[in-house]
Amino acid sequence: MATRFDACRMFSADILMSVILLIASSAVVNADGPFAALTWTDSHATFYGGTDASGTMGGACGYGNMYNTGYGLNTAALSTTLFNGGLSCGACFELQCKVAESRWCYANGGSITVTATNLCPPNWDKPSDNGGWCNPPRTHFDLAYPMFTKMAQAVGGIIPVQYRRVSCIKTGGVRFSLNGNPWFNLVLIYNVGGDGNAVSVQMKGSQTSWFAMTHNWGQNWHLSQKLQGQALSFQLTTGYGNCLSFNNVASSDWSFGQTWEADSNFNTFP
Repeated sequence: MATRFDACRMFSADILMSVILLIASSAVVNADGPFAALTWTDSHATFYGGTDASGTMGGACGYGNMYNTGYGLNTAALSTTLFNGGLSCGACFELQCKVAESRWCYANGGSITVTATNLCPPNWDKPSDNGGWCNPPRTHFDLAYPMFTKMAQAVGGIIPVQYRRVSCIKTGGVRFSLNGNPWFNLVLIYNVGGDGNAVSVQMKGSQTSWFAMTHNWGQNWHLSQKLQGQALSFQLTTGYGNCLSFNNVASSDWSFGQTWEADSNFNTFP
């Protein structure tokens, strides 16, 4: 069962302070960066992964097979500046080709919406204006080929675009995949609606208080605490500060390698 906001404030003073310090030190809740732009912002886009987008499976967010996790081909690899150390994973962006600036844009191409699922790494061997498209401090979207070709002809290679953050519309609840060992819990969080990206996560057993999890990579979070034999609950804070508690997502007989779907999801944005 999920409850909003009030449950997310039910930390002890010590746990709350540790979360505040974690957020302050890593700037995870930051609605001022380019990854949080709510108004149309200039950028560029390319494509990768082959014409069938098979090369976009997996990636630096940890989602694995994009069809199995519900993201499909509506995906993008973000430049380092947008990727935000993996904390932008799951965020949704609307893009439109700047028709007036490129002959490759389709005049009536409209816009596309993609989810951040991968990192477009820097290429320091090339200048940022000639091949090093994902070099900091540039913002850049490396799209799955089918998404790029909804906006422009592929022959263009790189196109000018505008982007903005938009709400992620998801079917079903937030999903949690747990791997690790009795003393190390590694949780992949995906299918997050609303803001789309978790930037702070707490976890508890039915016999414990809340523990702040540590960001591991992508949307993988870990907790070094033995919780076997207890029902598991999670609390998520998203990029714009929305908070939701998912209670007893996993029953006490859970085992590593399982995935659970909560009965609720975020629907507020931003």
